Amino acid sequence: MHRQIAGVLTGRRTKWIALAIWIIALMVLGPLAGKFTGVQDNETSSWLPESAESTKVLDEFDTFGDPDVVPAVIVYERSDGITAADRQVVEDQMAEIAGIEHVTGEPDGPIPSEDGRALQVIAPVDMGDGGWDTLGEVTPEIREVTGQTGDGLSAYVTGPAGVSGDFADVFDGMDGTLLLAAVSVAVLLLLLTYRSPVLWLLPVVTAGVALISAQGVVYLLANADVFTVNAQSAGILTVLVFGAGTDYALLLVARYREELRRHEDRHVAMALALHRAGPAVFASGTTVLLGMLCLVFAELNSTAGMGPVLAVGVAVGMLAMMSLLPALLVIFGRWVFWPLIPRYGSPDHTADGIWAKLGRTISVRPRATWIGTSLVLGALALGMTQLDAEGLTNEEALIDRPESIVGQEVVAEHFPAGAGQPVYVIANAGQADAVTEAVSTTPGIADVSPGGEAAGRVLISAELDVPGDSAAGRDVVEDVRASVHAVDGADAIVGGDTAVILDTLDAAAKDNVLIIPIVLVVVFVILAVLLRALIAPLVLVGTVVLSFGASMGVCALVFEHVFGFDGADAGFPLFVFVFLVALGIDYNIFLMTGVREESLKYGMRRGALIGLAATGGVITSAGLVLAGTFGAMLTMPMVFMVELGFAVAFGVLLDTIIVRSVLVTALNLDIGRHMWWPSALGEKEDVEETPSEPSEVLVR
Repeated sequence: MHRQIAGVLTGRRTKWIALAIWIIALMVLGPLAGKFTGVQDNETSSWLPESAESTKVLDEFDTFGDPDVVPAVIVYERSDGITAADRQVVEDQMAEIAGIEHVTGEPDGPIPSEDGRALQVIAPVDMGDGGWDTLGEVTPEIREVTGQTGDGLSAYVTGPAGVSGDFADVFDGMDGTLLLAAVSVAVLLLLLTYRSPVLWLLPVVTAGVALISAQGVVYLLANADVFTVNAQSAGILTVLVFGAGTDYALLLVARYREELRRHEDRHVAMALALHRAGPAVFASGTTVLLGMLCLVFAELNSTAGMGPVLAVGVAVGMLAMMSLLPALLVIFGRWVFWPLIPRYGSPDHTADGIWAKLGRTISVRPRATWIGTSLVLGALALGMTQLDAEGLTNEEALIDRPESIVGQEVVAEHFPAGAGQPVYVIANAGQADAVTEAVSTTPGIADVSPGGEAAGRVLISAELDVPGDSAAGRDVVEDVRASVHAVDGADAIVGGDTAVILDTLDAAAKDNVLIIPIVLVVVFVILAVLLRALIAPLVLVGTVVLSFGASMGVCALVFEHVFGFDGADAGFPLFVFVFLVALGIDYNIFLMTGVREESLKYGMRRGALIGLAATGGVITSAGLVLAGTFGAMLTMPMVFMVELGFAVAFGVLLDTIIVRSVLVTALNLDIGRHMWWPSALGEKEDVEETPSEPSEVLVR
């Protein structure tokens, strides 16, 4: 950022203009942010790739019926056998359930189990435009009815409507819970960082303004169908804006505090702080923003939609921290740092700090340091082989066991395991018999029934004899597809809940192969432009990839042996990679821009030591805050969110404390000026320290 622009943003009059602009933006975007939840689309089709076979089934399904109608499966169980009185209770409840709003048509049943110990009722529920939210409202109403069964007869609401209703309940209020947790962690860490009862307020208020503004912008874009936002991306948006925004705030405040010691006028100090910190923050924010935008290449709509949502959050957060926060800091003056107010002319103890001492220690044997560190990280990365990212069943996806999950187990005990999760086959009517035969003879199919004919196409429903959300269920769907695709002239397609899971896993695997290389190329190009070199970007990208591998290895072990999770979501590796690479590069940018600045004056060796000493404290603080905000996701009741929060938090800490401070510094010292090849800086020899300037080795 040019010094003239920085001065304009923080002048004696213009600071008030900057504040006024953000107040106006908040007044305009605030009401729109209040509508943010209403624009979220959690429909199954909005998560799937358009090319998926299960998506095509959903598109054709409305020919045979309303695609918004999903079954609620109510299973009744008595361990010593269903009685005639039980059957009467169930029939009475069916009449009550039929009168519930959004239950369309008469429930089907009661269907007895072969062992005589259970009854099953299937009630069609019309989601309408409400989607998951409707199911989240209807499911509790059905449970209120079924909760009055009498002694000894248990009832569970499950099936697609019951499971989706419980997931809707999990997502309901998630934004508020995450926001509270993220703010609490950020406030605590900022208090510890600044040791001021006042200063922490300004970054937190700015982050809050940024989040509200970002939600308002996302609402406008989603409402205009520019992209799709769902509950998952909305929750991560909250964490990312607070985490990344606070990172940028810490860097700016650290620079501002330095300049306050050198300049009496706080406006001049802030202009210089923005001038010096601006390029690093802009490069860092741009890296994260472009990294998030790389997700638009994903096949999964849920992943592709998340990219621009998070990119908007990063852009707004960066803008707020580089305009609103400086204005607030200058308006409030030096006293906000109380009790550790940076007075004009007060000393800077950077040269005496822990990071200066660490740099001197590493400088003794830099090659041995980076080789040893790399070997340890590589050994940790081997744990990746234990990571099971083949998707999660409904039971495995939630921390708690809601009624719908227990109900699935009861259904599987007394009825075919796939009951309530049928496989749907749509084919040309002329080949209906051949397709039906192909489906019914496929191993793993318990029952086949016709579902109607329309527009020359026929719908066939098949029941699995294995759980629909299991790996075995996905294998059966693959076999069914192979069987029906072999029927000439049938033009058959296979869908249903199990097929949706299968197509999601396939798309996630393709996304990993496609997007990870794109992110690496984007990050390398940004670093090459920023550092005006080729060797340094290659080295930095390599260290971040190594850090990612080590983090994933640790996660695999922790998830299995500490958390007791059964695996990870198929999209987990990609999300962790994008977050850790994009955010991990942040700290390397903060460090290396400082190193380059000092290398221009003193050469690479001294520049590396000064850069580490000067940035070590603020980068570590930023890493702790970012890790803490993502760690807030551990409070969520969803396994995916907990795993993502832990992985990013651990990875950020590893990157901040070990990779950036030890590994990168050791590489800087060992490779030396060649890091800057092919720029002219790569030819600059180290400036020898003279006896008259001993302290300059570690003082900016």
